Amino acid sequence: MRILVVEDDKDLNRQLVEALNDAGYVTDTAFDGEEGHFLGDTEPYDAAILDLGLPQMDGLSVLEAWRRDGRTMPVLILTARDRWSDKVAGIDAGADDYVAKPFHMEEVLARVRALLRRASGHASSELTCGPIVLDTRTSKVTMDGRAVKLTSHEFRLLSYLMHNPDKVITRTELVEHIYDQDFDRDSNTIEVFVGRLRKKIGADAIETVRGLGYRLTASGSDAG
Repeated sequence: MRILVVEDDKDLNRQLVEALNDAGYVTDTAFDGEEGHFLGDTEPYDAAILDLGLPQMDGLSVLEAWRRDGRTMPVLILTARDRWSDKVAGIDAGADDYVAKPFHMEEVLARVRALLRRASGHASSELTCGPIVLDTRTSKVTMDGRAVKLTSHEFRLLSYLMHNPDKVITRTELVEHIYDQDFDRDSNTIEVFVGRLRKKIGADAIETVRGLGYRLTASGSDAG
């Protein structure tokens, strides 16, 4: 899952990115409103973390422009402002949630997990597909109760498929959502990661829909 972080405080931006990366997300960053607006308007993010007090273009204007242009990714706003009216303005502009500074990083991560779950129609923090369970709180994957060890890219690929159940996902979409903007993207590597995942979670767990892409199925068998 790919997250955009728009925060002008470089230390806080770095802390957010490190926490998100450690939690298994891929992140892109912006340090002012204009750059943040451009990225959010041109790249397909699963969620965005947006500071309201930004240079060049304030966060509220960024958010309003995204929604006006039809960008629907969940947005968590960060604000150092104490006035309740600023929080209301953010929600009314299209934000899905907010966190007031200073905050605990675990709270931000929990709210991001909740936004991603709701966006994909999941009520629980555990995503389940047949015998496969992905715990979004701990970034752990089990199959029939046994831990499955995945690389970071394998985890991102599986996480995106499990957040989008019963949906055919193209290679291009997978590339856009599991790599950051600076990564040397090659859709052929997706086939490699799918092959590795099948060895770990079962050959039938990921269905190839010829000419279209991949779909996670609930009929995965034990990996052999």
